[in-house]
Amino acid sequence: MSLPLVVGAVTSGWAGFGWGVLAAALCGGVPAVVIFGGVRRGWFGDWHIGERRQRPKLVAVIVALVVFALTLLVLLGAPRVMVACVAIMLATLAVVGPITLAWKISFHTAVAAGSVVMLAWVLPGPPIVLAAGGVLVAGIGWARVVIRDHTPAQTFAGAMAGAAATAVTLAALL
Repeated sequence: MSLPLVVGAVTSGWAGFGWGVLAAALCGGVPAVVIFGGVRRGWFGDWHIGERRQRPKLVAVIVALVVFALTLLVLLGAPRVMVACVAIMLATLAVVGPITLAWKISFHTAVAAGSVVMLAWVLPGPPIVLAAGGVLVAGIGWARVVIRDHTPAQTFAGAMAGAAATAVTLAALL
């Protein structure tokens, strides 16, 4: 969950990095603790939440955390780009969350592709960022297929959903 840290630092220096820490903790750190604790307690079969019936509650918790983070950032006056960064997380969940209830679309590739689009927006040299990021996203998709956690279609659909949700959110908010 380093994207908010990078976006914050690149766009607003140390103050932005601080906003990124807050966003990363609420949107990535707390969900990771929930998953870790849930696996240890037997609520989830594994880190990948492979059983479809286990996903709705987890997705609901993550959505609630992201909404809380977004509300907090707005109320505290966070930079617009940081608000957009967290809004992208919510938009991606809005697209990928309902799909995963019926079909195991890849959250990994959705987040990776969305991160690439966001980084291309804030870093110099967008074509280079997109090309290098595309290679990274393809590698993540390949790895998810190799470990048999997803099909190629699920990783591709995740990447497209994440990239599209990010592009639309950025166009709307920045």
